[in-house]
Amino acid sequence: MNFSADAWVPGPFGLDALRGSTVPARRAVLAVAHHLTAATRLADVMPLLESDQRVAVAYTASPASAYTGGLDAHLRDLDGLVVPWRQAMSTKWDLVVAAGHGMLEKLHGPVMTLLHGAGPGKLVARGAGAGPAAARPVSGLIRERLVIAGRVVPSSIVLAHDRHLEMLERECPEARPVGFTGGDPCLDRLMASLPYRNVYRRALGVRPGRRLVFVSSTWRGDSLLGRHPDLLLRVAAGLPRDRYQVVAALHPNVWSYHGRRQVLAWHADCLRLGVRLFPPEEGWRAGLVAADVLVGDHGSVTCYGAAIGVPVLLGTFPEDRVAPGTHVAGLGAFAPRVDWDRPLAPQLEDAAHAFTGRVHAAMRGAISSRPGEAARLIRGEMYRLLRLPDRDRPPDVEPVPLPVSCGLRAA
Repeated sequence: MNFSADAWVPGPFGLDALRGSTVPARRAVLAVAHHLTAATRLADVMPLLESDQRVAVAYTASPASAYTGGLDAHLRDLDGLVVPWRQAMSTKWDLVVAAGHGMLEKLHGPVMTLLHGAGPGKLVARGAGAGPAAARPVSGLIRERLVIAGRVVPSSIVLAHDRHLEMLERECPEARPVGFTGGDPCLDRLMASLPYRNVYRRALGVRPGRRLVFVSSTWRGDSLLGRHPDLLLRVAAGLPRDRYQVVAALHPNVWSYHGRRQVLAWHADCLRLGVRLFPPEEGWRAGLVAADVLVGDHGSVTCYGAAIGVPVLLGTFPEDRVAPGTHVAGLGAFAPRVDWDRPLAPQLEDAAHAFTGRVHAAMRGAISSRPGEAARLIRGEMYRLLRLPDRDRPPDVEPVPLPVSCGLRAA
């Protein structure tokens, strides 16, 4: 964060909470963002509390991740009250909400964690070293992150599917008692956005008769972009522009680690060919709803696309990184692979034949066992931890915003 070591932000929390308060909130909540991906998931959840005058919400950035690039600016752009990490550690909170792990044990208050993707589906990348190989944990359910010094850190672990509770039992049995099936707020918002598909297509400038191709890559060297650094240029150059329009989403960690200027510079030629590259914070969900076909990998965006009815082609799929029996493994079992030595256009047309309504429904059911209920269930869990009665009116499931910041161009 851009604070000096001794900076302190006054606000409705801590010992002097009521001194300057105009609206005397009864509970103070801290939203902890570990990286941009976590921050975007918090954006689906924190509005469930922020409209309640009994509650005051502040934000902070945990320094536990290597992917904090751009996080400070993003939190400030939210126009929320942002406190430095040192102050966050020195303040008592009635609830801490995080969509990641790391250093949460240093905070004072009950912790609720959520997953920041489409559920646990990947194995942690094997580390380098001379020692013998060992079994790898499932990402998002790593025992060493959940248990610190003989104590389970979260008071509640929100998972999207009942099956994830079984995975939690296997990966970290001590944490199973605080596991909670709360559904997937991102999937629910995507489903709520489907009636506005044509609105999103118009916002993206998709002309009649053109097919919208969505290209998605997660991060690391085994991702689609990692395997094919010229990915977007290859797709754009290989498709007739009178029949296809290309939009793309790269994992926020790509942007955070390499920097926006560098990412845009690397893709300047693609942008000049008309590719719209979504910024890491938002826009990709509207593009996904608008898409006709998706070229992706083992990342969450590919799974969400398949879940909401978009035919998927896998440009790469590292089998050794996928946890067996998960929704990601299921995607790999039925989605066709791209043959990069053949023209792409016919493969895009053929991809639709590999998917049926039943296949898409199966992917939705594999991601969340509480469809449409995430906002209600997660809000109820937060109020339980806050020791406040929930509000009578059920929360709305908001459609995702228009992709107004698409079409980024390199300088």
